[in-house]
Amino acid sequence: MTRARTLFTTAAALALGLGLAAGNAAAAKKEVKVVFIGPLTGGVSANGLGGRNSADLAVRLRNEDPKAKYKYEMVVLDDECKPNIGVQVATKAASDRAIIAGATHYCSAVAIGTVDTYHKFGLPVIVWGAVLPDITYGNDYKEIHRVNGTMINQNQVNAKFSTGQGFRKFAVIHDTTDYGKGHNKYFSEFLAKDGGKIVGTFGVTADQQDFNAELTQIKSLNVDAIYFGGLTPIGVRIRSQMDKLGIKAQFIGTSGIVSDAFIEGLGPLAEGVLAFREGAPIDKLPGGLFFTAKYAQAKYAEGPEAYGAFAFAAMNLILDTIERVGPDRKKVTAALGNVKNVDSIVGKISFDDHGQNTVAAITKYVAQDGKWVVWEDSEYASGKRKLAGR
Repeated sequence: MTRARTLFTTAAALALGLGLAAGNAAAAKKEVKVVFIGPLTGGVSANGLGGRNSADLAVRLRNEDPKAKYKYEMVVLDDECKPNIGVQVATKAASDRAIIAGATHYCSAVAIGTVDTYHKFGLPVIVWGAVLPDITYGNDYKEIHRVNGTMINQNQVNAKFSTGQGFRKFAVIHDTTDYGKGHNKYFSEFLAKDGGKIVGTFGVTADQQDFNAELTQIKSLNVDAIYFGGLTPIGVRIRSQMDKLGIKAQFIGTSGIVSDAFIEGLGPLAEGVLAFREGAPIDKLPGGLFFTAKYAQAKYAEGPEAYGAFAFAAMNLILDTIERVGPDRKKVTAALGNVKNVDSIVGKISFDDHGQNTVAAITKYVAQDGKWVVWEDSEYASGKRKLAGR
């Protein structure tokens, strides 16, 4: 009897163990890969790191959700804000069939160079920061979507606001990438309609250090304002060298300088600089308080920066779509094409027939006391402080 009981007990335990193992295997979630791509090194790395952290937060929160169907792994790739590197990492991601979709690119020059790659390999992506219109509107690629607005919206508001402040005579400095040339194009068009005049346009390279020649010519033109179409590193150099040459014109930038790094790089010289960016500040977004609270809890070493909320929204929309249709590139692409009035922390998201989010509110910013302040909330708007030359 003892031996029989022992054998029975052993068999029962084995059966129970096998049953538990089977149950655990059944309960285990299928792993699904997604990708984040942005500039993690180089002059605009602050924006890339903030975007990476924000996308990572979306993945973390989804993996903590017991109702999630899948377990997600986020592959992170550095495009360095360089078109050739961007194509290399885009190809690496798109050729990995285990990667289902991605939140991609802060730099427009990179994003426009990678669209053919995503289309070729059928990888659906949502751009989280780049603003060049042709990224979505240059082709009819169903794989390409963008959650933020474009430079068209930015420059329309910029030109109207700037002329409304009394600035009439402008010089333009833009980098010679697609990003800078695009900003020059749209700002020039809208400015002419609003009664402003551009008396000098100067293209500069993305790695240029010395702007003495350009700024000396601009000083002789006696302009009211300098419009800058480019990113933070060049913007810091130009604004610094304006001061050395005694140029008192108003400095007006684009979303490319709406970064903590711009203000940190200039210190007091950032005071009064104007810039424009799509979307509201994080604390005024529909899900802004939720996002900032969760971001703080995650204890990232870097802040989310200006486009972190868009990166979070892009990745969250990707995860929502995979949960709904499954980890299949074609199904995800088709589903993203039908996104209409979807709630997100940045507000409603609706993609048009080119994958562009059509809800594009633009916020006006001014640098005040070492931080970017919404114009309407600033002492410049109230009249307590004056812009250059006013």
